[in-house]
Amino acid sequence: AVVAHVVASGAGFVEDLDESFKENRKDDIWLVDFYAPWCGHCKKLEPVWNEVGIEMRNMGSPVKVGKMDATSFSSIASEFGVRGYPTIKLLKGDLAYNYRGPRTKDDIIEFANRVAGPLIRPLPSQHMFEHVQKRHRVLFVYVGGESPLKEKYIEVASELIVYTYFFSASEDVLPEYVTLPELPAVMVFKDGTYFVYDEYEDGDLSSWINRERFQGYLHVDGFTLYELGDTGKLVAIAVIDDKNSSVEHTRLKSIIQEVARDYRDHFHRDFQFGHMDGNDYINSLLMDDLTIPTIVVLNTSNQQYFLPDRHIESTEDMVQFINNILDGTAEAQGGDGLLQRIKRIIYDAKSTIVSVFKSSPLLGCFLFGLPLGVISIMCYGICTADTEGEVFEHEGAKKEGGDRELTDEGSEEEQEEERNVKYTELSDGELKQKDVMEKKKD
Repeated sequence: AVVAHVVASGAGFVEDLDESFKENRKDDIWLVDFYAPWCGHCKKLEPVWNEVGIEMRNMGSPVKVGKMDATSFSSIASEFGVRGYPTIKLLKGDLAYNYRGPRTKDDIIEFANRVAGPLIRPLPSQHMFEHVQKRHRVLFVYVGGESPLKEKYIEVASELIVYTYFFSASEDVLPEYVTLPELPAVMVFKDGTYFVYDEYEDGDLSSWINRERFQGYLHVDGFTLYELGDTGKLVAIAVIDDKNSSVEHTRLKSIIQEVARDYRDHFHRDFQFGHMDGNDYINSLLMDDLTIPTIVVLNTSNQQYFLPDRHIESTEDMVQFINNILDGTAEAQGGDGLLQRIKRIIYDAKSTIVSVFKSSPLLGCFLFGLPLGVISIMCYGICTADTEGEVFEHEGAKKEGGDRELTDEGSEEEQEEERNVKYTELSDGELKQKDVMEKKKD
C-alpha cells in the first residue's frame, strides 16, 4: 500500500502529454519520457521517472517533467527523432537534447539541471571555483575575453552540454598553481591537475573536449563503454571481480591505474584506461568466455579487441603491450566483417535461447518447443505424402505397362482370328502347292 501511494504521488508530478504538447511546450523547458505501453524497459523506468518528477518539483526546478505514449502520438514522437523506447529528451526552445546515461534518478536529474541551465557558467571568485572543483570530477574552463576561440567554445558547449559542464573565468580566480602560456585559453581540470588546449597538437576543439571529458581512469560499465565509443580511443580494461581482494585482481587494477597516471603524455590521445567488474558484458561483446582477472583492449569503433600474448606481470609489460598495439605488431581479433556479423547473429540467438530457458524453463519449452513440434508435423506430412504419391505412381505405371503387353500380344481368340485372316490372304498357287504336298504325304 505504501509503494502504491508513493507511485501514485509521483505520477501526480509527471504530466501525461498529448497532441497539444507540440504547441504548448515552447515557453517552458521539458524533460520528457517517450515510451511504449508494451515496452518492458519503459515499465521498469516508470517508478524512477515518478521519483524524478517529485524531486524536480521539490527542488523548485524550472524543468517540467512529462511522459508521452509514442505509439499513440507517433507523428509527434517522429518529429522529435524518437527511434526506440524509452527515449528521454530535454526540450529547450527549438533544441532537443538526448539523454544517454544510466537510468537512475540522480543521473537523470543531474542531466536535466546541467542542460536546462546556461551553456557557459561564470566563476566570479576563487571560492566559487574551489566549490565547483569539488563537485565536478571534470570541468572545462574558458579564460579570457571575447575572441574567435570563445565563439568556438560556445558552439562546442551547445553540442556537448549533454555530457559535461562548461565554465568561464578570469585569470585572477584560477588556482595559484595554474600557469597559462597565453590568453585566451581553454583548460580542463581533472585527475588532480589541469591540461591546456593546444590547437596545433590537439586538433579541433570539439574533438579535444570530446576526448578529454572523461577522467584518465574509470570504472567502466556498459553505458560508459558506449559513451567512450564517441571519443575514438582504444579502451584498456582490467576485467576483475571487485569483491575479490586477491593479489592478482588488485595487481592488474593497480597496473592499469599506474599506466593511466604515469604515461598520460604518451597514451592519453589514443587510450582510455579503466576496470570493469565481472566478465558478463565483455563476454557478450567479444562472443567469448574470458577468464578473470585479465586485461583486454577494445576498439569500440570496429568491435576489434586485443588480448596480451603473455601474462602481464608489471607496468612495463602493460606499456609494451600498448606499444605493440600502436605499432601494429599485436594481433587484432573480432571486427565487424561479414563472418563476424554472422557469428554475432548466431551468438545472440544462442544467448537469447539460453537466457530464456534459465529464467523460465516452461516458457522456453512453450516458445521453442511448440514451433518445432509444428514444423516436425509439417515435415512428416510432406514426407508421407511424397511416399504415397510414389507408390500410386508406381502402381499406375505397372498397370499401364500391363495394358501395353495385352495390346501387343492380344488374346487367344484374337491370335486365331489373325491366323485365319492370314490363311485367306494366301494365293491360289500356294493353296494348290499345299494340296499337292498333302497328297504326297498321304
